[in-house]
Amino acid sequence: MIAGGNGDPNPNASWLDSRGLWLAYVLGLAIFHIVLLAIPFVQIPYAWTITNITHNLGAPWMSIDAGENRKYTHWEQINCGEQFTTTRKFLTAAPIVLFLLTCMYTRNDIDHFTVNFISLVVVLVPKLPQFHGVRLFGINKY
Repeated sequence: MIAGGNGDPNPNASWLDSRGLWLAYVLGLAIFHIVLLAIPFVQIPYAWTITNITHNLGAPWMSIDAGENRKYTHWEQINCGEQFTTTRKFLTAAPIVLFLLTCMYTRNDIDHFTVNFISLVVVLVPKLPQFHGVRLFGINKY
């Protein structure tokens, strides 16, 4: 059965390969950060940490697919599970670059570094090929 109106078998992840997504991704992140900086009582290090943590929380929506793809995480659905594609490389590099920028603008404050580093590890470890299909503590298990 084909889901979606355009005949795409997996509309949950196919939009990630669409044209201009990387630009929209970076612009959305930058706009969110600028809005945080515009709040008078939010200091620059906290704005960077909030941006990083919010970014690393993940996709802000639930999968609507009730078919075969429901047993896979959003990351596992990207490019039908194929590893090291350009989309996956970009989505892996983005939190790393954001973490480095956050460390630079927080001046390597130990509290900010600890929170941001834990967030980075929690985001990157599940993206490793060794964790494809692995479910820890029954999370995302169907």
